[in-house]
Amino acid sequence: MRAPEGSSGSGAPAVPASYAQVRFERPPGSTVVHLVRHGESAPTDPDRPFPLVDGRGDPELSETGRAQAEALGRRLSRQQLDAIYVTQLRRTVQTAAPLALALGARTLVEPDLVEVHMGEWEGGAYRRRIAERDPLAARVFAEERWDVVPGAESNESLRSRTAGAIERIAREHPGGCVVAVSHAVAISSVLAHATRSSPFAFIALDNASVSTLVVSGDRWTLRCFNDTAHLTGDWA
Repeated sequence: MRAPEGSSGSGAPAVPASYAQVRFERPPGSTVVHLVRHGESAPTDPDRPFPLVDGRGDPELSETGRAQAEALGRRLSRQQLDAIYVTQLRRTVQTAAPLALALGARTLVEPDLVEVHMGEWEGGAYRRRIAERDPLAARVFAEERWDVVPGAESNESLRSRTAGAIERIAREHPGGCVVAVSHAVAISSVLAHATRSSPFAFIALDNASVSTLVVSGDRWTLRCFNDTAHLTGDWA
């Protein structure tokens, strides 16, 4: 007699003939955090340093940066978002503005996602030092330490405050989805923390790019890095 479908004939459950690949599923109560680097900011003029806010250079967006912000807003406004976070620096506020307008939402300031403090190289000096191939700038990247620059913030301080900000955001929005507009070094520090990577592993972030974390308690999963499809039209 033929055994019933799904039975081995011996009373034991039948072994499936094949197994599909397992797809990622968000843990219950986890928070999706879209980390966005601000749009391109205005160029620096050595004779006119950027104004400082909390000791950090505060340029506005360039025309290119404003166009990037519009493209970002069109893309992310299709998502169901619980909050939009920015830092105290206007390039993040201006980047988030089209998205906030499209959703009729207000932005929330998370100061601990602000950019690394560059000490004596604030106000635009960092860009000039990089462009001029300053030997000290080479040391920063060789040693993967920002505090090579006199007065600059340490990796430990940066990682502690940025990771703490993400933890607070996740606790505030369990099961939700948020956007946090931040800065290249601050975001790269968060991603290095999430993946237990070297400090500069994720430093090559493009302006207006999206990197996505799923945060579930101490388990942080990187789902997307440096996505700029919205800037090239390669998205639906």
